[in-house]
Amino acid sequence: MAKELATFAGGCFWCLVKPFDRLEGIEKVVSGYTGGHVENPTYKQVCSGTTGHVEAVQITYDPEVISYEKLVDLYWKLIDPTDSGGQFHDRGESYTTAIFYHNEEQRKIAEESKKRLEDSGKFDKPIVVKILPAKTFYPAEEYHQDFYKKNPIDYERYFIGSGRAHFIKRHWGDIGE
Repeated sequence: MAKELATFAGGCFWCLVKPFDRLEGIEKVVSGYTGGHVENPTYKQVCSGTTGHVEAVQITYDPEVISYEKLVDLYWKLIDPTDSGGQFHDRGESYTTAIFYHNEEQRKIAEESKKRLEDSGKFDKPIVVKILPAKTFYPAEEYHQDFYKKNPIDYERYFIGSGRAHFIKRHWGDIGE
């Protein structure tokens, strides 16, 4: 069976790479930009809030080894799904959340997963993550790729300092990050 794509926006893309990258069945995780109207945007352009793009990761995976549903389930545990203004200390449109589906089956799985999370009562505020059709994905600059491997100390400092690590632990416990 052919490899498939999954695309998630969840604030700073650095923090979404490592959790997906370590899963069996993942071929690659690329940091980049999607959802906007500017072709081949730069990090500086995206951060300016004028491109319509969000920071995201695009995952190439083998659906015979790991299901899209498992990827979506992990995604929920890496973000604050109630924050419409960004993620943790990163604020603004480019740091907002979305699941970008690549086909109707992914859309259905994402919608059902979101509904389960809403119904779970885990959060006392509404779940605001958008579920949108995938648009062109533009890989980020090379220095953003595999940031956790290239800069492990800076990555760890950011993961903790941004508030993401504490939020995940408080809401989900230890997810192996």
